[in-house]
Amino acid sequence: MNSVNRPNGTKLVRVPKTAELIADQLRSSIVRGVLKKGDALPTEVELVKQFGVSRPTLREAFRILESESLIVVRRGSRGGVLVSSPEISVAARDFGLLLQMSGTTLADVYTARRVFEPAAAEMLARRATAEDVSELRAAAGALAVLVNEGTEQADFGEWSAAAFRFHDVILERAGNTTMMLFGAVLREVVTRHMAQAVARSTDHAEIEKQFKHTIRTFNKFIVLVEAGDVDGARDLWSGHMDRAGRSMLWGELATETVLDLYT
Repeated sequence: MNSVNRPNGTKLVRVPKTAELIADQLRSSIVRGVLKKGDALPTEVELVKQFGVSRPTLREAFRILESESLIVVRRGSRGGVLVSSPEISVAARDFGLLLQMSGTTLADVYTARRVFEPAAAEMLARRATAEDVSELRAAAGALAVLVNEGTEQADFGEWSAAAFRFHDVILERAGNTTMMLFGAVLREVVTRHMAQAVARSTDHAEIEKQFKHTIRTFNKFIVLVEAGDVDGARDLWSGHMDRAGRSMLWGELATETVLDLYT
């Protein structure tokens, strides 16, 4: 780490490494859209000349951007550097690791969802288009198809993923990118938890009953959204999230952490 000498009482000032400064410039061009996904960066020879640095320094800058999923480095005779874009799955993995290492409980995750999902439901009801409603219907219909096939050969993990898809649609269509991304990075944690909660139950009739109740709630929500009933949509979804929390956090699940889902 580079640093400057400092008199007594002054704060340490860190001097960025040359590779970091190069990465900053290239990152800025990518996020501002000057360089777009799929674009090829100039050759190493050209970039070394452009920035006036050595190849090792340039390659260190590449490693920084590669770790952020902003570029893909192809090696070999036909190699090169292509602009990429961060994948939600990468952010979800990192966020999931943070939740695990922080000892976050499943109850904590559901408390957060009970706050932001009803708000997203309200926002969606306020701005919903025919396309939004169609997407909600498709998600509810996909779950209904699975449940109507019965529990004998059912893959309850598939049921859980289909149910969460409806939640996904609400967040995706609410018109708030931050909410949408927050929901997306929580997807794996929530679907894994739902699958485990269902798997621990041996009462398949009760599982089917709960999913059928969920489908009825989904359909009621669609009616409210289509009618533009903002308060009704928010209140219905708030109640649904409360019931979901109670049904998914029974027994040991009430005190388990996110880490327990992965061990």
